[in-house]
Amino acid sequence: MKNVSKRNLLLAMGALAAMVGCGNGIGSDGGAKIDARVEATLKHMYERHPATRQLASNSKGMLVIPLVTEGGFGIGGGFGRGSLLINDRTVDYYSAASASAGIQIGVQQYSHVLFFMTPDALQEFRASSGWAAGANIEYALLDKSDDLRAETTTSLSPVVAVIFAQAGLRAGVTLEGIKYTRIIP
Repeated sequence: MKNVSKRNLLLAMGALAAMVGCGNGIGSDGGAKIDARVEATLKHMYERHPATRQLASNSKGMLVIPLVTEGGFGIGGGFGRGSLLINDRTVDYYSAASASAGIQIGVQQYSHVLFFMTPDALQEFRASSGWAAGANIEYALLDKSDDLRAETTTSLSPVVAVIFAQAGLRAGVTLEGIKYTRIIP
């Protein structure tokens, strides 16, 4: 990060601030707007990827982030807001934020759901002051033609991340390095 000029840093931060402000819940009217977006996101996911219904019914809880906006030009970041559902009811609201540095350029948006498959995984998530996604997550990246494979739904992984509805000009999505923090909308 020493080789990043002040100009590039300011440009990246300004672009990120403008991008993040576009349609991802910032300045929203609180929980009601997040809940409506979560409901629409789940409906979309279930319609496009029906096998996720089984994953949801087997999970102990789901963190639904309807829209994450990421971008970068050397330095990048991302942000989104969503809610934690237990037994199909919102119990808490969370933000998802990330920062990165390296060879990168572009902007993308996507939706994701974290399925907590064990009570311990859900408890660990809820008890932390800021939970970071890491290597203990199994990923299922879904596009328009993909569906969830059977081995994913029967996985022994404590957390399964389903990433879908990707759009933008940046390649690849991973949740590693995203920090989830409980918020009051």
